[in-house]
Amino acid sequence: MWNKPQLMTAVSDLLFVAAAAALLVAVVVWSARLPWFPLREVVVTSELREVRHSDVERSLSGRLRGNFFSINLEAVRQSLEQLPWVRRADVRRQWPSRIEVSLEEHVPVAFWGQATGQLVNSYGEVFAAAMSVAPTEPMPLLVGPSGLAPEMLSQYQEAEEVLKPIGRVPRALNVSPRLAVQFRLDDGMIVELGRQQAKAPVRQRLERFVEHYSSVLTAARQRPSGSALPVVVVDMRYPNGYALRVNVLAAAPETESKGKP
Repeated sequence: MWNKPQLMTAVSDLLFVAAAAALLVAVVVWSARLPWFPLREVVVTSELREVRHSDVERSLSGRLRGNFFSINLEAVRQSLEQLPWVRRADVRRQWPSRIEVSLEEHVPVAFWGQATGQLVNSYGEVFAAAMSVAPTEPMPLLVGPSGLAPEMLSQYQEAEEVLKPIGRVPRALNVSPRLAVQFRLDDGMIVELGRQQAKAPVRQRLERFVEHYSSVLTAARQRPSGSALPVVVVDMRYPNGYALRVNVLAAAPETESKGKP
Protein backbone atom coordinates (compact mmCIF):
# COMPACT_ATOMS: atom_id res chain seq x y z
CA MET A 1 0.00 0.00 0.00
CA TRP A 2 2.79 2.40 0.94
CA ASN A 3 4.28 1.84 -2.50
CA LYS A 4 1.04 2.94 -4.21
CA PRO A 5 0.82 6.71 -3.97
CA GLN A 6 -2.44 6.86 -5.99
CA LEU A 7 -4.18 4.54 -3.57
CA MET A 8 -2.89 6.51 -0.59
CA THR A 9 -4.14 9.72 -2.18
CA ALA A 10 -7.60 8.22 -2.71
CA VAL A 11 -7.76 6.97 0.89
CA SER A 12 -6.69 10.34 2.25
CA ASP A 13 -9.31 12.12 0.12
CA LEU A 14 -11.99 9.74 1.38
CA LEU A 15 -10.95 10.34 4.99
CA PHE A 16 -11.01 14.08 4.41
CA VAL A 17 -14.53 13.94 2.96
CA ALA A 18 -15.74 11.77 5.84
CA ALA A 19 -14.23 14.12 8.40
CA ALA A 20 -15.78 17.13 6.70
CA ALA A 21 -19.20 15.46 6.64
CA ALA A 22 -18.93 14.53 10.31
CA LEU A 23 -17.95 18.08 11.15
CA LEU A 24 -20.87 19.47 9.17
CA VAL A 25 -23.31 17.17 10.98
CA ALA A 26 -21.84 18.18 14.32
CA VAL A 27 -22.19 21.86 13.47
CA VAL A 28 -25.81 21.40 12.38
CA VAL A 29 -26.69 19.45 15.54
CA TRP A 30 -24.91 21.97 17.72
CA SER A 31 -26.57 24.91 15.98
CA ALA A 32 -30.00 23.32 16.23
CA ARG A 33 -29.66 23.15 20.00
CA LEU A 34 -28.84 26.82 20.32
CA PRO A 35 -31.59 29.43 20.76
CA TRP A 36 -30.74 30.95 17.40
CA PHE A 37 -33.74 29.55 15.53
CA PRO A 38 -36.71 29.91 17.89
CA LEU A 39 -40.13 28.76 16.74
CA ARG A 40 -42.29 31.86 16.84
CA GLU A 41 -45.54 30.98 15.12
CA VAL A 42 -47.86 28.09 14.23
CA VAL A 43 -50.31 28.87 11.44
CA VAL A 44 -53.32 26.78 10.37
CA THR A 45 -53.58 27.36 6.62
CA SER A 46 -56.78 25.38 5.97
CA GLU A 47 -60.35 26.53 6.58
CA LEU A 48 -61.84 24.82 9.63
CA ARG A 49 -65.49 23.89 9.94
CA GLU A 50 -65.82 21.39 12.76
CA VAL A 51 -62.32 21.55 14.25
CA ARG A 52 -61.86 24.47 16.63
CA HIS A 53 -58.66 26.43 16.97
CA SER A 54 -58.79 25.78 20.71
CA ASP A 55 -58.76 22.03 19.96
CA VAL A 56 -55.66 22.51 17.81
CA GLU A 57 -53.96 24.49 20.57
CA ARG A 58 -54.69 21.80 23.13
CA SER A 59 -53.44 19.12 20.77
CA LEU A 60 -50.17 21.00 20.24
CA SER A 61 -49.65 21.73 23.91
CA GLY A 62 -46.38 20.13 24.95
CA ARG A 63 -45.55 19.10 21.36
CA LEU A 64 -43.77 22.31 20.34
CA ARG A 65 -40.51 21.56 22.12
CA GLY A 66 -37.25 22.64 20.54
CA ASN A 67 -36.53 25.20 17.85
CA PHE A 68 -37.28 25.52 14.14
CA PHE A 69 -34.97 22.62 13.26
CA SER A 70 -35.36 20.28 16.22
CA ILE A 71 -39.15 20.19 16.59
CA ASN A 72 -40.59 16.74 15.89
CA LEU A 73 -43.02 17.31 13.02
CA GLU A 74 -44.14 13.68 12.97
CA ALA A 75 -45.20 13.84 16.62
CA VAL A 76 -47.11 17.04 15.88
CA ARG A 77 -48.86 15.43 12.91
CA GLN A 78 -49.86 12.34 14.88
CA SER A 79 -51.20 14.45 17.71
CA LEU A 80 -53.38 16.50 15.35
CA GLU A 81 -54.75 13.38 13.67
CA GLN A 82 -56.08 12.23 17.05
CA LEU A 83 -58.66 15.02 16.95
CA PRO A 84 -62.12 13.57 16.18
CA TRP A 85 -62.80 15.61 13.03
CA VAL A 86 -59.29 15.47 11.54
CA ARG A 87 -58.87 12.93 8.76
CA ARG A 88 -55.35 13.91 7.81
CA ALA A 89 -52.82 16.53 8.94
CA ASP A 90 -49.90 17.99 7.01
CA VAL A 91 -47.21 19.80 9.00
CA ARG A 92 -44.23 21.61 7.47
CA ARG A 93 -41.57 24.16 8.37
CA GLN A 94 -41.72 27.64 6.86
CA TRP A 95 -38.46 29.56 7.12
CA PRO A 96 -37.38 31.25 9.27
CA SER A 97 -39.53 30.61 12.35
CA ARG A 98 -42.95 29.29 11.45
CA ILE A 99 -44.75 25.94 11.36
CA GLU A 100 -47.66 25.63 8.92
CA VAL A 101 -50.47 23.16 9.57
CA SER A 102 -53.00 22.01 7.01
CA LEU A 103 -55.92 19.89 8.22
CA GLU A 104 -58.25 17.79 6.11
CA GLU A 105 -61.52 17.39 7.97
CA HIS A 106 -63.89 14.46 7.67
CA VAL A 107 -66.89 15.24 5.48
CA PRO A 108 -69.82 13.28 6.98
CA VAL A 109 -72.25 11.75 4.49
CA ALA A 110 -74.03 9.13 6.62
CA PHE A 111 -74.65 7.88 10.13
CA TRP A 112 -73.15 4.52 11.03
CA GLY A 113 -74.81 1.89 13.22
CA GLN A 114 -77.68 2.19 15.63
CA ALA A 115 -77.00 4.96 18.17
CA THR A 116 -73.22 4.43 18.02
CA GLY A 117 -72.26 8.09 17.71
CA GLN A 118 -70.27 7.19 14.60
CA LEU A 119 -70.35 8.73 11.14
CA VAL A 120 -69.21 7.74 7.66
CA ASN A 121 -67.14 10.21 5.64
CA SER A 122 -67.06 10.71 1.87
CA TYR A 123 -64.34 8.04 1.56
CA GLY A 124 -66.48 5.41 3.29
CA GLU A 125 -64.39 5.60 6.47
CA VAL A 126 -66.09 5.31 9.87
CA PHE A 127 -65.13 7.86 12.52
CA ALA A 128 -66.48 8.93 15.90
CA ALA A 129 -67.41 12.59 16.32
CA ALA A 130 -70.26 14.80 17.45
CA MET A 131 -71.73 17.19 14.90
CA SER A 132 -71.89 20.76 16.20
CA VAL A 133 -74.39 21.82 13.53
CA ALA A 134 -77.27 19.78 12.15
CA PRO A 135 -76.77 18.79 8.50
CA THR A 136 -78.58 20.91 5.93
CA GLU A 137 -79.76 17.75 4.14
CA PRO A 138 -80.97 14.52 5.82
CA MET A 139 -78.16 12.00 6.07
CA PRO A 140 -78.86 8.29 5.58
CA LEU A 141 -78.24 5.58 8.14
CA LEU A 142 -75.92 2.70 7.26
CA VAL A 143 -76.10 -0.39 9.47
CA GLY A 144 -73.96 -3.41 8.71
CA PRO A 145 -70.96 -5.55 9.59
CA SER A 146 -67.78 -3.80 10.65
CA GLY A 147 -65.47 -3.14 7.73
CA LEU A 148 -68.19 -2.95 5.06
CA ALA A 149 -68.76 0.80 5.27
CA PRO A 150 -66.98 1.68 1.97
CA GLU A 151 -68.93 -0.94 0.01
CA MET A 152 -72.20 0.05 1.69
CA LEU A 153 -71.69 3.74 0.92
CA SER A 154 -71.09 2.88 -2.72
CA GLN A 155 -74.19 0.66 -2.73
CA TYR A 156 -76.28 3.43 -1.17
CA GLN A 157 -75.11 5.98 -3.75
CA GLU A 158 -75.93 3.52 -6.53
CA ALA A 159 -79.43 3.03 -5.09
CA GLU A 160 -79.95 6.80 -5.05
CA GLU A 161 -79.46 6.88 -8.81
CA VAL A 162 -81.63 3.82 -9.47
CA LEU A 163 -84.56 5.22 -7.44
CA LYS A 164 -84.59 8.69 -9.01
CA PRO A 165 -87.11 7.84 -11.76
CA ILE A 166 -89.81 7.10 -9.18
CA GLY A 167 -88.96 10.10 -7.00
CA ARG A 168 -87.98 8.02 -3.98
CA VAL A 169 -84.89 8.49 -1.83
CA PRO A 170 -83.25 5.79 0.32
CA ARG A 171 -83.01 6.85 3.95
CA ALA A 172 -81.38 3.73 5.42
CA LEU A 173 -79.37 0.77 4.21
CA ASN A 174 -79.19 -2.31 6.39
CA VAL A 175 -76.87 -5.22 5.58
CA SER A 176 -77.36 -8.26 7.80
CA PRO A 177 -74.53 -10.46 9.11
CA ARG A 178 -75.40 -12.80 6.23
CA LEU A 179 -75.04 -9.83 3.83
CA ALA A 180 -78.74 -9.57 2.97
CA VAL A 181 -79.57 -6.05 1.75
CA GLN A 182 -82.54 -3.99 2.90
CA PHE A 183 -83.41 -0.37 2.04
CA ARG A 184 -85.84 1.93 3.86
CA LEU A 185 -87.19 4.68 1.63
CA ASP A 186 -88.23 8.23 2.45
CA ASP A 187 -91.92 7.24 2.49
CA GLY A 188 -91.29 4.50 5.06
CA MET A 189 -91.43 1.65 2.57
CA ILE A 190 -88.92 -1.15 3.20
CA VAL A 191 -87.45 -3.00 0.24
CA GLU A 192 -85.93 -6.42 0.85
CA LEU A 193 -83.36 -7.32 -1.81
CA GLY A 194 -81.58 -10.30 -0.28
CA ARG A 195 -77.98 -11.32 -0.85
CA GLN A 196 -75.80 -10.56 -3.84
CA GLN A 197 -75.98 -13.31 -6.45
CA ALA A 198 -74.30 -13.70 -9.81
CA LYS A 199 -77.58 -14.56 -11.58
CA ALA A 200 -79.67 -11.97 -9.74
CA PRO A 201 -77.56 -9.01 -8.55
CA VAL A 202 -78.97 -6.71 -5.89
CA ARG A 203 -78.99 -3.80 -8.35
CA GLN A 204 -81.06 -5.83 -10.79
CA ARG A 205 -83.68 -6.53 -8.11
CA LEU A 206 -83.82 -2.86 -7.20
CA GLU A 207 -84.26 -1.93 -10.87
CA ARG A 208 -87.10 -4.44 -11.05
CA PHE A 209 -88.70 -2.77 -8.02
CA VAL A 210 -88.48 0.61 -9.80
CA GLU A 211 -89.93 -0.84 -12.98
CA HIS A 212 -92.98 -2.19 -11.17
CA TYR A 213 -93.29 0.46 -8.46
CA SER A 214 -96.74 1.55 -9.64
CA SER A 215 -98.04 -2.01 -9.51
CA VAL A 216 -96.59 -2.36 -6.01
CA LEU A 217 -98.63 0.65 -4.90
CA THR A 218 -101.73 -0.70 -6.65
CA ALA A 219 -101.37 -4.06 -4.94
CA ALA A 220 -101.01 -2.31 -1.60
CA ARG A 221 -104.38 -0.60 -2.11
CA GLN A 222 -106.29 -3.77 -2.88
CA ARG A 223 -108.59 -4.19 0.11
CA PRO A 224 -112.41 -4.38 0.33
CA SER A 225 -112.87 -0.86 1.62
CA GLY A 226 -110.74 0.51 -1.16
CA SER A 227 -108.58 2.59 1.17
CA ALA A 228 -104.82 2.54 0.86
CA LEU A 229 -102.71 0.32 3.04
CA PRO A 230 -99.39 1.54 4.40
CA VAL A 231 -96.76 -0.72 2.89
CA VAL A 232 -94.39 -2.16 5.46
CA VAL A 233 -92.16 -4.42 3.34
CA VAL A 234 -91.78 -5.13 -0.37
CA ASP A 235 -89.91 -8.39 -0.76
CA MET A 236 -88.11 -8.48 -4.12
CA ARG A 237 -86.26 -11.74 -3.50
CA TYR A 238 -88.76 -13.70 -5.55
CA PRO A 239 -87.35 -14.46 -9.02
CA ASN A 240 -90.67 -13.87 -10.83
CA GLY A 241 -92.62 -11.59 -8.54
CA TYR A 242 -92.73 -9.82 -5.21
CA ALA A 243 -94.50 -10.04 -1.86
CA LEU A 244 -96.05 -7.26 0.21
CA ARG A 245 -96.45 -7.27 3.97
CA VAL A 246 -98.85 -4.54 5.03
CA ASN A 247 -100.78 -3.36 8.10
CA VAL A 248 -104.57 -3.37 7.67
CA LEU A 249 -105.00 -1.43 10.93
CA ALA A 250 -102.47 -0.02 13.31
CA ALA A 251 -103.33 -2.68 15.92
CA ALA A 252 -103.98 -5.51 13.49
CA PRO A 253 -101.43 -8.14 12.58
CA GLU A 254 -99.58 -7.84 9.28
CA THR A 255 -101.13 -9.37 6.19
CA GLU A 256 -99.32 -10.52 3.11
CA SER A 257 -100.21 -10.28 -0.56
CA LYS A 258 -98.22 -11.43 -3.52
CA GLY A 259 -97.96 -10.06 -6.98
CA LYS A 260 -96.26 -10.84 -10.21
CA PRO A 261 -94.57 -8.16 -12.25
